[in-house]
Amino acid sequence: MTALSRAIARPAPVAGFGERSPLHGLERRRIGVLDLAAQSVAAVAPAAAATTVVLLVAGVAPGMTVAAIVAAAVLSLGVARTVAQFARRFAAAGGLYTYTARGLGTRAGLAAGAAIVTGYAAVAMFALLGGAYYGTYLLAGLWPALDRPLVAAGAVVVETAIVAFVLVRGIHVSARVALVVEVLSVALIVVLLGVLLLYVGPLDVGSVLSLPSTGGETVALAAGAVIAVTAFVGFESATTLGVEAVSPLRNVPRAITGTVVISGALFVLAAVTQVAGFDALGADLAASASPLNDLAAAYGLGGWGVIADVGIAASFVACAIGSTTALVRVLFALSRDGVLPTRFGDTHRRFGTPAAAVCLALPLIAAVPLLLVGGGVDMRDAMHATLSVGAAGYIVAYILVCVAAPVFLHRIGELTPLPTVVATFSAAALTAALIAFFVDDTATGGVGLAVVSVIAVVFGAIVIVLRRRHGSGSIGAYDEPTASEVLGGVPSPRPSSDA
Repeated sequence: MTALSRAIARPAPVAGFGERSPLHGLERRRIGVLDLAAQSVAAVAPAAAATTVVLLVAGVAPGMTVAAIVAAAVLSLGVARTVAQFARRFAAAGGLYTYTARGLGTRAGLAAGAAIVTGYAAVAMFALLGGAYYGTYLLAGLWPALDRPLVAAGAVVVETAIVAFVLVRGIHVSARVALVVEVLSVALIVVLLGVLLLYVGPLDVGSVLSLPSTGGETVALAAGAVIAVTAFVGFESATTLGVEAVSPLRNVPRAITGTVVISGALFVLAAVTQVAGFDALGADLAASASPLNDLAAAYGLGGWGVIADVGIAASFVACAIGSTTALVRVLFALSRDGVLPTRFGDTHRRFGTPAAAVCLALPLIAAVPLLLVGGGVDMRDAMHATLSVGAAGYIVAYILVCVAAPVFLHRIGELTPLPTVVATFSAAALTAALIAFFVDDTATGGVGLAVVSVIAVVFGAIVIVLRRRHGSGSIGAYDEPTASEVLGGVPSPRPSSDA
């Protein structure tokens, strides 16, 4: 018998491992890189964002739509590279919340948790509203006399039921459903964009890619970049599936970076096509109800526009699935850390999903869109409001994780210049852009700052209370090897690690 055989047959005892992971209950090491990518792509919903967010950016930064989206792509790639520094080193269900807690401690971790919960929840509401908006828009073409608010409310209820079913059944179901929907939707959008570019003819690069020349235009560009960042938000949601992923330290970084690159290419194509198309028609992009549909009709491709709208509506449903999938896993992680009641950390016995967190999240996510629609708020205004709140939540969480990354890397002795520069630049640029966004939004009568301020005060009070309860370094649990997974592993209490 060789030394290796003897070591395997009679391994030396190795203490310091628990009998189960701190995040037990989830199906560990079950999903591959395809499902991880599907999760991030679904949360980004590129088919929906390629039209809806471009339209919103055009309203905030007219004439600089493409420049704002390019700036957002660069920022998002910087954040993705920074988030990957954590994802390469440990797997967690809390995503940015856990990463920030590991880098900056309890107070900052709770702040990041509050921010990303706000972001995921608000974007899920935006997605439900978007699906209802495009669904109602399509039906109105067939039955002009239909009661739009009633149909929109019914659509929100149906979408919520679909999300609940898919989330409880498991990540395999939710990821594959979302992936199929997004692949088909993106294919439809890309074909339509390509055909429209052929009809539009040679591009005037100076007109399409205009840059700011005054201080006011610079502020508008920054505000537009923040709105454009919302087209990318959710790319990091694959990090919340780290516990359930195969080879998470390799596959999660690949999924989040690849999602930003692919989505960025699609968004730039969509922005160039829509800006050039409306310029050629002498029309106002920001005034359009459905830009691709209007362009398709103008160039004799009306049927394609309707098909694209079906794909966009489906993409919104996929976005709701992806955003809520990430949200419930953050709530699950908050429960396992003792921040939320223990019962919200329970998982489904058969499917291994955070079913209790689903029951906590979905009623609120559905209630807000229903109240907005039932209260007579214009659907586009409701979408803009929820997206603004979601953008603020995401960006605050991105800023915190970018600040946390160099601190974390220094603590574990792995700090190098490039990650420091990327993280610092991303944090500074996002902070400046967020301030510019709120200045512009307030000046134009938006309610984003007021709503975010109220949420910040409420969550701030909660964080103070929880900080006093938990003290320092008691949150941020992540997946750990168990005794049964280690050759010679012996179950025993294992002290908390700061890394």
